[in-house]
Amino acid sequence: MVKKFLLALCIGAFSLTACAGGKDAAPATGTVSPEAEQMVRKAIDSLAAGVRVDAIEPAVIPGFYQVIASGQMLYISDDGKYMLHGEMFDLASKKNVSDDAWADFRKAELAKVPQSQRIVFAPPDPKYTVTVFTDVNCGFCRELHKHVAELNKEGIAVEYLAWPREGLVTSAGRPTPTYTEMVSVWCASDRRAALTAAKDGKTPKSVVCDNPVKEQFELGRKLGISGTPTIYSPNGRVLGGYLTPAQLLHALQQGG
Repeated sequence: MVKKFLLALCIGAFSLTACAGGKDAAPATGTVSPEAEQMVRKAIDSLAAGVRVDAIEPAVIPGFYQVIASGQMLYISDDGKYMLHGEMFDLASKKNVSDDAWADFRKAELAKVPQSQRIVFAPPDPKYTVTVFTDVNCGFCRELHKHVAELNKEGIAVEYLAWPREGLVTSAGRPTPTYTEMVSVWCASDRRAALTAAKDGKTPKSVVCDNPVKEQFELGRKLGISGTPTIYSPNGRVLGGYLTPAQLLHALQQGG
């Protein structure tokens, strides 16, 4: 279990190519003193060097800090000696405390993505809006997109962000084919048409521009994404991977 966790942290660190500590470190959130923040970062660094710490807050259990690092949530004791990795439940309220914290973090991070960097399929007056991390070559992503008109008819707006499952570069250090395709989609003059065509199996015309694909891929890593599609509700909760229009509508009606 520990080895699996460390591997996840390391993968996240390499994907984000960012380091804990120093001027590039993400600021702590919540009421955390500089000394406590430094202690937490030191504890994380002892597990896997070079891991970006994205959020530090006091945990609901006394004596621990809640930490989000490289797409993982964990709890570090206030003396830096102990780590808990997993979900935390409040037995009195029957609530998943970790899930609530993740939702708040994801909602805040997704809100930072400008509308101009999304590919949006929306009805005139949407009742609901979902954010979907997608890959142009994934089967379930293609299946979901086949129903986008039906989703719009149900009042659901779909806002796509890019997440090439192959990653950004090959083992030889070259851009992966999927990343290249998705850059072409996001750089197309008509991105909606280009995305639809790519999901129909038509290779998009090669175009290069200033684009957000790499940034969105890294955001997905930060949010803990491991596959596509990943659908988020407006409140930052993961609704699932592929869902039928009826299933997605039901999930949103239940509050997501």
